[in-house]
Amino acid sequence: MQVQELSRTEYEQCAADFAATVPIEQLPLWQDLEATVPGRSPWGYAAIKDGERLVALISLVQYETHGYRYLRAHHAPVWEEEPTAEQEAEALTALVDYVRGRDKKQVFMRLAVAHELPITTPCLSTLPYDTTVVIDLTGGDEAILSRMKPRGRRDVRKALRECTLTFSDETERAIESFDEYYEVMVETAARDGFTPAPAEDYRNMLKILGHDHCRLFAGRDGDQVITWTIATISGTHATRYYGASRTGAARNLATDRLIYFECCELGRIGCTEYDQMGIGSEFQPATMGLNTFKTKFAKDGVRMVAPDRDVPIKKTFYRALVAAKAARARLRSAKHAE
Repeated sequence: MQVQELSRTEYEQCAADFAATVPIEQLPLWQDLEATVPGRSPWGYAAIKDGERLVALISLVQYETHGYRYLRAHHAPVWEEEPTAEQEAEALTALVDYVRGRDKKQVFMRLAVAHELPITTPCLSTLPYDTTVVIDLTGGDEAILSRMKPRGRRDVRKALRECTLTFSDETERAIESFDEYYEVMVETAARDGFTPAPAEDYRNMLKILGHDHCRLFAGRDGDQVITWTIATISGTHATRYYGASRTGAARNLATDRLIYFECCELGRIGCTEYDQMGIGSEFQPATMGLNTFKTKFAKDGVRMVAPDRDVPIKKTFYRALVAAKAARARLRSAKHAE
């Protein structure tokens, strides 16, 4: 296989003609978004070919952290057809050669690779997933509800009866000011134990991706935002990217009703599937706690996806990074044991 560098215009044309849906993170607009985050910058676009036949596309962003650089391609390479292990290995080898020939400073690439290959290693950081839940949005509101698990239908119907919030698409309002939504995200982060991105990152996401590719749905109690979701859209595929909710007795009801509202609204604007963005599995047991909640909305929605894996380019440097990570982990463990 060979890698052919593409201009943005050439890549956009290939993506428009591509047989497979190109994920939102692989659209050029995503590179525009990544460029607003410190330490990230667009690196380039490429086609992967088998002879003269285009088999995959990839959009790469450079990440700079802790004094080194690596390339990231979310949900890519994007293949026209599901690849075999041999095809993935050939494509990754060609990509490594291409990157080495163009940029000597890259330490590794982080790509979506379906098969565990000798050329790949587990991710140095992040929690990749190989399983997700996709809700079928076709057929209208009742059809969406009918395809849920019994528990999902029960919970949504209870929410429709008892949740008194008002739900709407608040994309334009959030672009004007993200302050009230960020307040909810900060509360969510404190409750669930993570650090939220800066408020401007979420606002930039809505503004740069635009109304055709990104929506914010919210539930309010009077004037107060109680729960919200940012959903991305690429073609007919939507993804539930971020969500936040206030702590309270009615939180589960509000979230159930919001997700159903999102499904119905996205279905009305032409989306046919709604990706809930990852659940736990044998590959990633750390997120098994998400499974019961996410799977209740889609009886037959569990799908396997290619997880992120690292592809070392500077192998000695990469091994040093792995060793340093292991040393930090041992130090933390020792301090915890004291």
